[in-house]
Amino acid sequence: MFTVKQLSDMAGVTPRTLHHYDQIGLLKPSQVGENGYRYYAEEALLRLQQILFYRELDLPLDDIKKIMGRRDFDALAALAGHKLELEKRLERLLRLIETVDDTILHMKGQKTMSKKQLFAAFSDEEQEKMAAEAEQKYDAATVRESNRKWKAYGKEKQQAILAEGNQVYVDLIAAMPKGAKSPEVQAIIERWRKHMDYFWTPNLDQLLGLAEMYNNDPRFKANYDAMHPGLAEFMREAVKVYVDARK
Repeated sequence: MFTVKQLSDMAGVTPRTLHHYDQIGLLKPSQVGENGYRYYAEEALLRLQQILFYRELDLPLDDIKKIMGRRDFDALAALAGHKLELEKRLERLLRLIETVDDTILHMKGQKTMSKKQLFAAFSDEEQEKMAAEAEQKYDAATVRESNRKWKAYGKEKQQAILAEGNQVYVDLIAAMPKGAKSPEVQAIIERWRKHMDYFWTPNLDQLLGLAEMYNNDPRFKANYDAMHPGLAEFMREAVKVYVDARK
């Protein structure tokens, strides 16, 4: 049996987290002593491991509770699923790392990359996956309309739009040393906002929400920071300046 403190140290989570999992019925202690202390057996440790795998895959606690609460929940099958998903993420991260390394050499003048190569790690398949997740997280009708508009453009127009968007980020990276408040950066943020019209037209609060998402969502942050370290945070700062100036 392990105490809350022992399990906390072992799993790298806080005692407060374990208490919260207990309160919501996600991870109950195996035994509660007369002194009120919680104790966890190996079965609870394996359950906590499952929870942490699901958390690593960005699932909300409510969803994890529903999945693990099913009568047909199979821990071995779940572990196999975790392994497959993590391998996919590893493959993607390796592509991003390769792009970062190549971009560093490009910016040092030691390698030449085309604009297409700068964004080679950001596949259409990944964009489709994010769009599907967006339907679950945001207004589904808006997301579907955005997808409809995108597909209606045709391949040639899509390539032109992507090239225009890529150029926005290339120019933004080049202007980063001038600061988020500089006229040059703010002009690029205006171009970024206008580029959104190809998909949908966000209001000022939604623009700021997008910039926040680029930082708060690990995948978006990885995408942006792969283009240039700190780009996600710089985008958030620059967009906040842009929004504040228009409110």
